[in-house]
Amino acid sequence: MAKSTKMEEEKYMRRCIELAKNGLCNVSPNPMVGAVIVCDGRIIGEGYHIRCGEAHAEVNAIRSVKDESLLKRSTIYVSLEPCSHYGKTPPCADLIIEKQIPRIVIGCQDPFSEVAGRGIQKLRDAGREVRVGVLEEECKSLIRRFITFNTLHRPFITLKWAESADHFIDIERTDGKPVVLSSPLTSMLVHKKRAEADAIMVGRRTALLDNPSLTVRNWYGHNPIRVVLDRTLSLPNDLQIFDGNVPTFIFTEKQQPEKKNITYITINFNHNPLKQIMEALYQRKIQSLLVEGGRQLLQSFIDNELWDEAYIEKCPGRLHSGVKAPQMDDNFSYSIEEHFERQIWHYVRRI
Repeated sequence: MAKSTKMEEEKYMRRCIELAKNGLCNVSPNPMVGAVIVCDGRIIGEGYHIRCGEAHAEVNAIRSVKDESLLKRSTIYVSLEPCSHYGKTPPCADLIIEKQIPRIVIGCQDPFSEVAGRGIQKLRDAGREVRVGVLEEECKSLIRRFITFNTLHRPFITLKWAESADHFIDIERTDGKPVVLSSPLTSMLVHKKRAEADAIMVGRRTALLDNPSLTVRNWYGHNPIRVVLDRTLSLPNDLQIFDGNVPTFIFTEKQQPEKKNITYITINFNHNPLKQIMEALYQRKIQSLLVEGGRQLLQSFIDNELWDEAYIEKCPGRLHSGVKAPQMDDNFSYSIEEHFERQIWHYVRRI
């Protein structure tokens, strides 16, 4: 078995990352993982983790190999350390050992406490050659939601809003529909973000004035769990969030029995409510949270430094007055995406 060069290793690891992204909307709370098997400079097998509870990337890659005799002189590339524990599926490290694959190249170590280096050690104890850290930062970025959830014990938080050229997100109103700042294309991108999130959150004012359904309609994918703040349970029951079609969490300070798909979670609004909300979502295994508004809620996440990335759509039109957009600190890195005369500023706070 010929030694691979650094360039070759990075090439195959990039393919692992590409494959892994196919699982984005379906694998949570598991991480996205891709695997590639190479023999004599040729890819003979590929796979990725398709859906939570189903086969992992390494299993799917091994199953795709037509001639299993080649595995004994192959290298398997995998973006994340192979698991070593019994969960919903058997350990992937055991399967690699069983199939006698002699060399394993790993993107990054698993942050999950039940794995965290044990898979790597099991492979080495079995006499396998293991290389760790190829495109490590890229592989960590791929599973940043999983890392945040398992290390900070809260969901990965994405903030999103659209603002006018003069930095307003809406007109001042007590009823009626909100100002539409997004284009049809950027609206589709918003629904894509919803499909990628485990949960979506709005405050009481947004729920009352906009009566949003908070569902995925302009993209293919599952509807995220709806999260709404209603301290005194003053929201009317005929709002779309109470239709029972999508699981919904209502955070309140009052006791209330559950209804169809509606869970009332009691917290103390006088004592750091965001921290309590994050703890409750973590306990319910909500790995990613998309916060869509309104201004007060978004600003509270920013002021508490409780966010990981933010997507801000810069619209060319002006409102001249109204509800001011949240204020973002420019000390964080950002990139600008162009979408047909619209700029979307993507802030990144941490991995």
